[in-house]
Amino acid sequence: MGFFQIWLQALGIILGIMAVLWLISIVIKNVSIVDLFWGMGFVLSATFFFLKTGEPEPRKTLLMVMVGLWGLRLSAYLIWRNSGKGEDFRYREFRKKYGENRYWWISFFQTFLLQGILIWLISAPLLGAMLSGPEKQLGILDFLGIILWITGLAFEAGGDFQLARFRSDPGNKGKVLNTGFWRYTRHPNYFGDSAVWWGFGLFCISAGSYLPVLGSILMTALIIKVSGVALLEKSLKDKKPEYKEYIEKTSAFLPWFPKK
Repeated sequence: MGFFQIWLQALGIILGIMAVLWLISIVIKNVSIVDLFWGMGFVLSATFFFLKTGEPEPRKTLLMVMVGLWGLRLSAYLIWRNSGKGEDFRYREFRKKYGENRYWWISFFQTFLLQGILIWLISAPLLGAMLSGPEKQLGILDFLGIILWITGLAFEAGGDFQLARFRSDPGNKGKVLNTGFWRYTRHPNYFGDSAVWWGFGLFCISAGSYLPVLGSILMTALIIKVSGVALLEKSLKDKKPEYKEYIEKTSAFLPWFPKK
């Protein structure tokens, strides 16, 4: 079975799951559950690709483990962080904007369908890497991908942990976290997420598949320009006066030493 056949089958499965999540969100009146599925969506996609691409081989097995660790950690962290906090403020604003009588069906297209399609598109390098034949042994690009994945996971998980600990202290309310990973980049978790996906992209290239790497590019573009850095920076500038000085000293995305 070829790349596009397996990929299109994955789209049907992802959209089916998203439809179920959407129905659940209507019952509990909480669209935020879609965010909790983000990491798990890639784990399920990778599992499907793993099962549909023939016998296990080193690259497939290693990639499956890496995606599983990344995706499960992310979903577990989001479940813990959002537990008991109700619906995210973004979705509450949409409810006000469209009204309860309309938002229940608008949310399917605006949120669940959109995120499902994004998961499908971004997952392309996972399938590209897993379709490599058994003659494709692990090479230098795979090992570079592992290093990039480890670096990204350290920044993402470490940044999340440091931020959670910082926020747990009431004395830090209104202050800016500028130590640890946050000393070298204003968004260590977003940089880490992007690095993880470029690690997967290197696996894909090493397997001899190039076009699917567009999934890694799309993930980075979303993080920097759409839902990550750009959106968060806009709100933090208004909420925290100290953030302007933090911007002047600290790299926006790629880790680097702070300016004096």
